[in-house]
Amino acid sequence: MKTPTNLLFLLTLFATLLLSCAKKNASDEGQKMNVFIDDLMSEMTLEEKLGQLNLPASGDIITGAGSNNNTADKIKEGKVGGLFNIKSVEKIRAAQQIAVEQSRLKIPLIFGMDVIHGYQTLFPIPLGMSCSWDMELMEKSARIAAQEASADGICWTFSPMVDISRDPRWGRVSEGSGEDPYLGSQIAQAMVKGYQGDDLLKNNTIMACVKHFALYGAPEAGRDYNTVDMSRNRMYNEYLPPYLAAVDAGVGSVMASFNEIDGIPATGNKWLLTDLLREDWKFNGFVVTDYTGISEMTEHGMGNLQEVSALALRAGVDMDMVADGLLTTLKQSLDEGKVTQQEIDQACRRVLEAKYKLGLFEDPYRYCDENRAKTEIFTPENRQVAREIAAQTFVLLKNEDQLLPLQDKQKIALIGPLADNRENMPGTWSVAGDFAKSVSLLDGLKNALGTEANILYAMGTNIVADSLLDSRISIFGKPTKWDKRSQKEMIAEAVAVARKSDVVIAAVGEAAEMSGEASSRSDINLPENQKELLEALLATGKPVVMVLFTGRPLTISWEKANVPAILNVWFAGTEAGNSIADVLLGKVNPSGKLSATFPQNVGQIPIFYNHKNTGRPLAEGKWFSKFRSNYLDVPNEPLFPFGFGLSYTTFDYKNLKLSESTLTKDGKLTVSVELTNSGNYDGAEVVQLYLRDMVGTVTRPVKELKGFQKVFLKKGETRTIEFTLTEKDLRFYNSELKFVSEPGDFKVFVGTNSANVLEAPFTLN
Repeated sequence: MKTPTNLLFLLTLFATLLLSCAKKNASDEGQKMNVFIDDLMSEMTLEEKLGQLNLPASGDIITGAGSNNNTADKIKEGKVGGLFNIKSVEKIRAAQQIAVEQSRLKIPLIFGMDVIHGYQTLFPIPLGMSCSWDMELMEKSARIAAQEASADGICWTFSPMVDISRDPRWGRVSEGSGEDPYLGSQIAQAMVKGYQGDDLLKNNTIMACVKHFALYGAPEAGRDYNTVDMSRNRMYNEYLPPYLAAVDAGVGSVMASFNEIDGIPATGNKWLLTDLLREDWKFNGFVVTDYTGISEMTEHGMGNLQEVSALALRAGVDMDMVADGLLTTLKQSLDEGKVTQQEIDQACRRVLEAKYKLGLFEDPYRYCDENRAKTEIFTPENRQVAREIAAQTFVLLKNEDQLLPLQDKQKIALIGPLADNRENMPGTWSVAGDFAKSVSLLDGLKNALGTEANILYAMGTNIVADSLLDSRISIFGKPTKWDKRSQKEMIAEAVAVARKSDVVIAAVGEAAEMSGEASSRSDINLPENQKELLEALLATGKPVVMVLFTGRPLTISWEKANVPAILNVWFAGTEAGNSIADVLLGKVNPSGKLSATFPQNVGQIPIFYNHKNTGRPLAEGKWFSKFRSNYLDVPNEPLFPFGFGLSYTTFDYKNLKLSESTLTKDGKLTVSVELTNSGNYDGAEVVQLYLRDMVGTVTRPVKELKGFQKVFLKKGETRTIEFTLTEKDLRFYNSELKFVSEPGDFKVFVGTNSANVLEAPFTLN
């Protein structure tokens, strides 16, 4: 039925009025904020303005409002703008009391924390979360994290980390969303929305901080904090989009990265922090450094603390994490004409604006509700959501002869160094969690099977064989549980247990802190002692399921060739064991898809699906051809491609159709494909759409993800899946860094992963 013209006019008018009112309210609130901050800053001394730029670590801060330690004294003197990594309502209230009751101007503090993948209820590590390809789940996890953190006094999180990475040697690949700018951009927006909600004045939302700006995920040699060097064209097309997506989503703050860009460290890079971020992208929040980011510029060779502090301020930094450079040197730099009062005032204003937007001037204790702290953190409801989400992130890499799901009443041998290790289940960057309350895989299987459980357990081997390496990874309250027995003795015990079983579950992989910050690895194989355990278990003739715990893609070529079933569970958080049991036993059908390519060996790194062709590409289906771009000793193909992930059922794609053969500038192109669940289980499939620009003024990737849908189908069900493309989907940054589309021929690909697709051509006029 058609809508009457007059009714349509009234609806349009009403919508216009609502938008106008919203803009007016925002304008009025902005004006009110400006007047308030103008008045406040007119009363501030230079020292108090510099104090707002200072963000020290909390340390052992406050035992009461009358505490006399150095940090407390600085707060009283107005020399602290905020604190981070202090938790609990009691401690935060005590610190805030000093600021608003004992300092001259009573300016409240802002309290931040690394709430990366949950607060006390821990979700899978971000790389694992990205493999759900489910933006509603991503947003929901951030929403719960914000609710718990805000209930414990936190109002600011240093998340999301949106760095694109194509090098799994880099430890912090675990903290990001993989290799693709399109998927990464969708996740960035979902996480910002989850943390900040629709109103930062609500006391159950927190301000997000997108990091690490910029390009931090591409360090040379995969070594953390190392130099990054790339063309502007690569920056704009491949690495910058997720940061821009977060800014467009309204993120309140941005963290500068450690690396250099065009020879200038990001923390002191005016082109990055002012020209690009503020002028081009219109970011209106505040910029904070990473931990000691300012003082570290001296090691880059940029000058002494006074010089690099002035450099950072002029570049656009507003808040100094830990280095004390802005607090202690800017007065002298101002006196010497190296910085201006306007630059100091501008940085101070941005920090004060953030506090205003969070409602801290209205109520400094709005995040200090003890009742919320008692009732909203680590609740059974939140843990149930964490369990459900985690099960959606697991990636089934192999399932020979339908070994999974496990059959009823099988006698299970659970073997491996990660089978009964609660502390390592959450993974890296889980600073607020109580690891002892996490669920191990052994716990999860027992919970699922109850009194019928027939589970035999053996540790089998240590996570690593080198005790020195073990000491480096057994940190932050996550012991590897080193066993002093010999490898021979431990394997013998494991083999004896395996022989008594119907099926072997081998819980192997990395420890939680083998990935994460400062946890780069030059060898990303499974540790040799664990491989030796697998060989012994396979030799028993029993079917072996490898449950792989990891914070990065690993080079598991031998394991893929020899182990009949492999389930990659990343590090799944608080409810890890229960979630893994749900999938192993078939309660949940795995649907995760890789967001990062798995290489065959480290010699292929960096490896990613959306690469460009050379002038001498290797012909499709070939391993080696002389004078072509290939290796002598390994094919070009990855071990597992981007977007890969199996299911207990099977999905068939057919009848890829385009609504038109030509797309016009103002038109739309509908892409449809028939998807059938042709297997024996209900299940979800991530349908992926890729494009290729066949001819351009600059070289273009062989494929680019441009759309995806996660679809649940009953067994035997067929559904037509549709995508809509417009000219905007074909845009890219050209050699002049203009965001354009170019007329010509394109290909569209739709399929189950980046390598297994149907294709069809079309033309852009």
